[in-house]
Amino acid sequence: MSNQHSTVQEHSRPRKHEGPKKHIVAFIFSIVLTFIAFATVASGEINETFTYIVLVGMALLQVFIQMAFWMHMKDRGHMFAIVGILTGVFVAFTCVIMAEYWVWW
Repeated sequence: MSNQHSTVQEHSRPRKHEGPKKHIVAFIFSIVLTFIAFATVASGEINETFTYIVLVGMALLQVFIQMAFWMHMKDRGHMFAIVGILTGVFVAFTCVIMAEYWVWW
């Protein structure tokens, strides 16, 4: 009986709080990414195709940062949310591809 009790205590231990350090770093990184995207568009002298590539790259990095640090997707126990988000991305991507084929043919 005591063995079962000790395992319950191990699982119910409160997790150590990360503290604000990682959140501050993620916030600063998000601000830097936003500034890079803004500067790319505001300069106006950069090639339009390169500007789109930079914007999409900054947006994808921003999404990963937001999901990892602010939505805590990097922690355990968030598999259902991750599967839901990936399913939504798959459905959206499929709808875009289908719409393109519908318009082209």
